[in-house]
Amino acid sequence: MGTAERQESLEDGGAARSTERPRREAPDHDIPSDGGMRAEQPEYYRPLWIEEPARRRRLPDPVRTAAVRAVIIIAVTLMQATVAFLCTMAGSWLAFPMVISSVVSTVVATWGALDVWVTRQMWNQRNGVISEPSSTARALRRERRRAQRQARTAERAQERTARKGGAGQVAHS
Repeated sequence: MGTAERQESLEDGGAARSTERPRREAPDHDIPSDGGMRAEQPEYYRPLWIEEPARRRRLPDPVRTAAVRAVIIIAVTLMQATVAFLCTMAGSWLAFPMVISSVVSTVVATWGALDVWVTRQMWNQRNGVISEPSSTARALRRERRRAQRQARTAERAQERTARKGGAGQVAHS
């Protein structure tokens, strides 16, 4: 529905309102807008971006370093493989050395990927995995502690009754 049609429908007594926002065209800087008057300010402020909280935790520093290293090695390996392929297609003397270096780079890239995995496993072992409140292990630990507390309380109560009762004890005066 264009502006003229919308105006006609409103003049006809229709109570229909458009939900579209009025479109503003960028004014030419050469031509003064509104007969030399100052241009209108926007109706609302809309930020360029909205910051949202991270969905996942940040990787630990050693793991992130290993991951960056692996990505760089893999990127270089892919470039070498591409150059080796193009040299082979062109029949260049450089094809054989590039194929050999690509094979070596593939082995190094595999090592880089495994390095990320091993570094992450070591980090988790040394610094522990953050357990969730609904963890089964945590619930079992809680039950075990409660049972130990009850056993200690019962043992202390039994010792107190044995001391107070005096059965089998000699009174010192």
